[in-house]
Amino acid sequence: MENKADIPTLAEMTARGEKPEVLFWVGCAGSFDDRAKKITKAFVKLLQQAGVAFAVLGTEESCTGDPAKRAGNEFLFQMQAATNIQVLNGYGVETIVTTCPHCFNTLKNEYPGLGGTYKVVHHTKFLQELLKAGRIKLEGGTFRGKRITYHDPCYLGRANGIYEAPRELIRKLDAELVEMKSCRQKGLCCGAGGAQMFKEPEKGDKDINIERTEQALDTEPEVIAAACPFCNTMLSDGVKGKEKEQQTRVLDLAELLAQAADL
Repeated sequence: MENKADIPTLAEMTARGEKPEVLFWVGCAGSFDDRAKKITKAFVKLLQQAGVAFAVLGTEESCTGDPAKRAGNEFLFQMQAATNIQVLNGYGVETIVTTCPHCFNTLKNEYPGLGGTYKVVHHTKFLQELLKAGRIKLEGGTFRGKRITYHDPCYLGRANGIYEAPRELIRKLDAELVEMKSCRQKGLCCGAGGAQMFKEPEKGDKDINIERTEQALDTEPEVIAAACPFCNTMLSDGVKGKEKEQQTRVLDLAELLAQAADL
C-alpha cells in the first residue's frame, strides 16, 4: 500500500458524503507485522482490481480484543470492544471484511452482545463472491498444476464452519489441492491461537507448529496455503525449521490470487 491516496479512510469517505461497499478491517497483524503487511497489500490490490468501493479506519482502528479475551482479561476485551463499537456505530458501518480469522470471529460473534452488529465476511469468502460475480479475473496460469495443501485456521474452520470458500479459490487457480491427514473438522491448530502467539511454548516433546508443518510437508506441496496471518507465521517458521524454504512457500490465499491475476 505504498500509495496511500488510493485507500481512503472511512473519515475521508464520510467527509465526501460517500459510503463504502465494505469496511476493510486490517487488524493488528495486517497493520504492523512485516509478513502480514504483504497479505494486506495483496488483498487491497484484488479489491482495487474488482472495483470495490472500500475504506479503512486507519488510526481509528484498534485491536478487536481477541488476544485479551482469549488470555482471560475480559475487562480489557470489553474496553477495547466498546471503543471499536462506538467508532463503527458512529459511522453506521454495515459490512466488514477482514483477512484475519481472529478479527472475523470476534467482530462476528462477540461484538453483537456488546451492541455492535455487522455483516462480517472473511476475505476468502469475499474473494469467492467477487470471482463468482466476475469482478476478479485470473489471467495467469501461475499455479496451474502445482501441488497446494491448505491449512484450516481454527477460527475460520471449526469455529465458524468455513471450509469450502478457501478450497474453491485454490481450485480456481487450476492447482492440484492435496489435503493433509488432519483437515476440515479434524484440522490441527497452528499453535498461535488463544494469545499463544505472544508467548513461548510450554515444555514438551514437540512444538505444535512443527507437528502441523510436518503434516503439510507430508503432502509434498509446492505451496502451503493459509488464510490467517498467525497461521502464516507459524507455518513459515515450521518450514524454515525444516529447511524447506527453497521447495515450499507459505502464502495467503489473497497472495495466491493476486499473483495469479498478475497484480
